[in-house]
Amino acid sequence: MKTIKWILMAAIGMPLAATAQSNVTLYGTLDAGITSISNQGGSRNTILATGMQIPNLFGFHGSEDLGSGMKAVFKLETQFGLDDGQMIGGSGFTRQTYVGLSSPVGTLTMGYQYEFMFESLSAARLAGSLPYVSLYNLQQGPFQGLGAAFGGLDFNRVAGAFRVPNSVKFVTKDFNGLNAGVLYGMGEKAGASSANTTVSAAVNYASGPWGANAAYTYAKDPSINQGKDGMRNWGVGGRYTTSQMQVDAIYTNTQNTFTNARVNVYQVGADFKITPTTILRGDYQLMKGNAQLADNKAHQFGVTLDYWFSKRTDIYANVVYQRTSGNGPTNAWIAGLPGASDGRNQTALRVGMRHFF
Repeated sequence: MKTIKWILMAAIGMPLAATAQSNVTLYGTLDAGITSISNQGGSRNTILATGMQIPNLFGFHGSEDLGSGMKAVFKLETQFGLDDGQMIGGSGFTRQTYVGLSSPVGTLTMGYQYEFMFESLSAARLAGSLPYVSLYNLQQGPFQGLGAAFGGLDFNRVAGAFRVPNSVKFVTKDFNGLNAGVLYGMGEKAGASSANTTVSAAVNYASGPWGANAAYTYAKDPSINQGKDGMRNWGVGGRYTTSQMQVDAIYTNTQNTFTNARVNVYQVGADFKITPTTILRGDYQLMKGNAQLADNKAHQFGVTLDYWFSKRTDIYANVVYQRTSGNGPTNAWIAGLPGASDGRNQTALRVGMRHFF
């Protein structure tokens, strides 16, 4: 009878040994709102837009205690449109998928995962201010000639629009406020081992109210010189936090290594706690292209007002304005909007709500 029991357990996929303690968490984020666009191809447009203040996500993450400070960890995460219920990026888990080991030294993971322009220069740098920075506050502008994916959306990779397939990643534990990480994404192209690869690294430091971050990513792109070249990004940033406010800043440099087209971004922001449940955030950024991009520039201003009903539900309003200049096509284009303007100005006004579970 014992033999039959083990055979049945194996046949239906049950673990034959389950002595270690494990846990699995189901989680999700939901965001929807109405966005009014002043100039989309020359016309005003009002849309129901979802996943702007935070992506609409659904996922599982978990760990198993292996003893001696070791844990097995995993994440399965997908993104979807709340307006139509359709998966974004294809079927299955399209946002993050990885498995790995956590130890007293650090965590090693393998799969489809973020590199460090997002994890260090957005998530770690902004910390508690991250929920008040929408996709509209990030980068796009008149830089389609840069050659980045998605029409230039998130060209400096700090918005989290990019994950790295076939990647191996190691992040150290925090040692007196200091941690670091490295990632390598395999190109998996026979006969050209360096083509289509991604290399990323970061260093983060936090002490008291101060935080500082630096990150580098070089992602070779199959559409750029047959995968032999790509987009090189690096940046530095930091923050200062008190009980009532946070001030933060970031600089990024993005270069197409084949054409030498380059965009520098300078951004500063601050948020203020008006009441324990009401947050006001403002930011300004300058995006500046080089001669290969006709010296195009974009100035962008954004303001967000957020009110929390509870720890899991809030409502918000934000307004973002972009004005461009330069010697080439200078159509303003705020990140996350469905289209560029027909001129040098574009404004987005949005009212929305979020729920976390």
